[in-house]
Amino acid sequence: MNDTLLYLLGAVIILGIVIVCVLAVYYRKSMKHMEEILAAFERRDRNKWNGLKETRESKLEGKLEKILSQVIRDQERAYQERDQVAALLSDLSHQLKTPLANIRMYTELLGEEQISLQERGRFSKEAQAQVEKMEWLMKTLLKASRLEQGMISFHAQYEGIKKTIAQAVGGVFAQADKKRIRIVTEEFSDKKLYHNPKWTVEAIENILENAVKYSPEGSVVTIRLVPMEIYSRIEIQDQGIGMEPEEYNEIFKRFYRGKQVQQQEGSGLGLYLAQLILNHEKGYITVSSQVGAGSCFLIYLLNPK
Repeated sequence: MNDTLLYLLGAVIILGIVIVCVLAVYYRKSMKHMEEILAAFERRDRNKWNGLKETRESKLEGKLEKILSQVIRDQERAYQERDQVAALLSDLSHQLKTPLANIRMYTELLGEEQISLQERGRFSKEAQAQVEKMEWLMKTLLKASRLEQGMISFHAQYEGIKKTIAQAVGGVFAQADKKRIRIVTEEFSDKKLYHNPKWTVEAIENILENAVKYSPEGSVVTIRLVPMEIYSRIEIQDQGIGMEPEEYNEIFKRFYRGKQVQQQEGSGLGLYLAQLILNHEKGYITVSSQVGAGSCFLIYLLNPK
């Protein structure tokens, strides 16, 4: 009986030792897995994470992988936002240099005692114009950047386009009248198109402002609506300076200035913002042009389904 008890006791001790050894090996392997996962995390080796998960289906390892993956995503998002902010500040700094220099010049001129009242009034007016330009640049660039990053969203629906076009024309009437440019809208039946009136007015205004700015005095800007199967096309035809075919895509990029207009005042933001707005409305914009024969901007908005 004593021998049996001793035998059982010995078996229990041996079994306990085996269990302890197995647990120790398991613990060491688990720790090794954790170390490899952390090392892979430091190297950003996502494939290694997946391999580890397949070889040992451990809930703990899976949770650790998810946590580390989230950390990576957060870091990448933070780096991306940092780069976007840096780019925005760089763009603002570059674009504000000229108006700031002009304001400094006009301020210095206003400080001179020998200038006449007429000159003083003119310099004050010019300085104010530069301030307004800076405000417009900052507002437009911030708006474009927020649209691009999805920080601004707006609702679009099927609404009549005639009123939208009329409001856009009204927004540039004074500029056109100053150059004796007629904006002619060819008669068309109102049509519901997918857009946000407020934002689309801004997009069309930007295109019309370009047309007025780069067209000769006494010319005509024509607007027409062309119904199509899926989209309807709004055509804005000017009699301006035109452009080369290789610039058709470039003009919609931020700060791009066409070869024909580099000596004229402008920011290169209007068409860029117009494209962003139309893209958010599931529409798009293209252009056809010829140097010396004007340009035709083509805006496509969705018809009702």
